[in-house]
Amino acid sequence: MMSKKSTNIIVPIILAGGSGTRLWPLSRRSFPKQFLNLLNDEEYTMLQKTYKRIENLDGMSKPIIICNEEHRFIVGEQMKKISVVPSEIILEPEGRNTAPAITIAALKALEIFSDKNIDPILLILSADHQIKEINKFHNAIKNSIEIAINGDLVIFGVTPKYPATGYGYIKSAENNNSNKNLTSRVDRFIEKPDFSTASKLIKDKKYSWNSGMFLFKASSILNEVSDFHPDILKDCEKCLKNSTRDLDFLRLDKNSFFNCENISIDIAVFEKTKKAFVMPLDCGWEDIGTWESLWKISKKDQDGNCKKGRVLIQDTKDSLIRSEEKLIVSIGLENLIVIETKDAVLVAKKDSSEALKNALSIMKKNRLNEAENHKLVYRPWGSFLSIEQGNTWQIKKIEVNPGASLSLQMHFHRSEHWVVVSGTAKTEIGGFEKVIGPNESVYIPLGVKHRLSNPTKFPLTLIEVQSGNYLGEDDIKRFEDKYGR
Repeated sequence: MMSKKSTNIIVPIILAGGSGTRLWPLSRRSFPKQFLNLLNDEEYTMLQKTYKRIENLDGMSKPIIICNEEHRFIVGEQMKKISVVPSEIILEPEGRNTAPAITIAALKALEIFSDKNIDPILLILSADHQIKEINKFHNAIKNSIEIAINGDLVIFGVTPKYPATGYGYIKSAENNNSNKNLTSRVDRFIEKPDFSTASKLIKDKKYSWNSGMFLFKASSILNEVSDFHPDILKDCEKCLKNSTRDLDFLRLDKNSFFNCENISIDIAVFEKTKKAFVMPLDCGWEDIGTWESLWKISKKDQDGNCKKGRVLIQDTKDSLIRSEEKLIVSIGLENLIVIETKDAVLVAKKDSSEALKNALSIMKKNRLNEAENHKLVYRPWGSFLSIEQGNTWQIKKIEVNPGASLSLQMHFHRSEHWVVVSGTAKTEIGGFEKVIGPNESVYIPLGVKHRLSNPTKFPLTLIEVQSGNYLGEDDIKRFEDKYGR
């Protein structure tokens, strides 16, 4: 790599591409856990908190966020709500694990700072972690900077609190002494162990949980990728070169991205390099990957219950019960997860994440829409909720953000009827414009070009009644769209 100036400029790289299926039915492919507020007492979503907890650190620059292309507008909107304009939002056509994502982010970071000849430090963060003691986390980052400047690679090793079987483990060359914030060279990595093995590992001070968080210079990680997996670097360089600008997003070239090997940065680099160091981290860290892990970090009542929404509990212990709409009455339960959403209910033992994974596979095999999609669907202009549906009709509630507009479009198999509930709607039907308010309506015949806009500074809510022999979301032809779809 070309020589560049070492610097204390830190670029947070936020990996937000996961699907979070082990938190079904709340988290689904259409709206996964990193975009949710999972804790009762939190103001921000997981993604927002990931950046908020490090934004005030000295030298911290705007983030680079990597997400699935389907979630681009969700990411953009959530960053806008916390007044953050990312350096880049990079869109993956599909998940290819962390090695390609981090390699592309490192290349992009060098490109962003190329005019200043700066080799930035990258702080790799996952968008689905919980950290309680922010000051300790900040200190661990600060204590890692000099190591990164010297060209070495830091992985944050969390001090184990219990024999976790859902995390990988890191064995360091020396004892993990979190009080002194001393790093040690990585000896080896251990894949997720069984309970018996995990119980033995946590008794040895040399072992820590693999947090999946890293810190290193952009050039340092690229040099290691080049040494151990040159094909990944080559494919990622080609992918970035062939990427295209899509509004505020950088859309990766699909063909060259699919050529990238599907492999983690741990296996691709950290298990091979001699430059890996473990930074001890004892800051109340949790990877919220399952309902049981969410229960562990949530506030509980005196009987160990965590509840949210319309929930009435009697003679219930150590359970997580969450309602979005309906009243849930729990009597005589113990160690259970009960989750109610608009279209699905989960009742399971707390430790049944693998069984849930199998159940989701069966749902997908049977083509059940609830496996991956919510009834509430987010769009760049707002959202829509499917209220009721028959074979030839469907009723939706549509929310249009202030100043937003749907595309100029046409349907081949359905007609539509719009009734405004609140706000003001500007409609364009067959070339004719009309402004309508509450209790007013318009009809859109099959095959007619139409568009719906909110010209005001206030939200617009309307009911849409669809009628036709096919009601799928793919029955749409767009002629103009401000969001580039």
